Amino acid sequence: MAARTTTGHRSHTFLQAAISLQTLALLFQTVTAGILLSSSHGYALHDVGSRVLYAASMLYVIAAILTWRPGGGPPRPILYATGFLVLASVQVASGVAHVTSLHVPLGILMFGLSVLALVQVLSARRSQSVGTRS
Repeated sequence: MAARTTTGHRSHTFLQAAISLQTLALLFQTVTAGILLSSSHGYALHDVGSRVLYAASMLYVIAAILTWRPGGGPPRPILYATGFLVLASVQVASGVAHVTSLHVPLGILMFGLSVLALVQVLSARRSQSVGTRS
């Protein structure tokens, strides 16, 4: 039983790290989008940031699967992570096509959803630790 709890704890920590990385990458993208409007260096930073964000979205899917299957967690984060990867794919396509009327609002939506998912994961972690102390 202790081994399962340790595995669950590790996979949940991995999920927290993955969603945190994704949220930070999205924050970086908002900053580089502003730099893109005022500097020639903005494009390179925004391009690199988009690759990091896409990789972070894939990492989030992997972390959600590992939290569910070997970790014994709920399968719902897999749905969230997969949906987010789909949104990231649309975001990349709209950015490459320079469709700013979709790219900008979708980026704002993605940041909001990522913060919401991060808060949900962190609050679930906090409620679990409070439940184990009593």
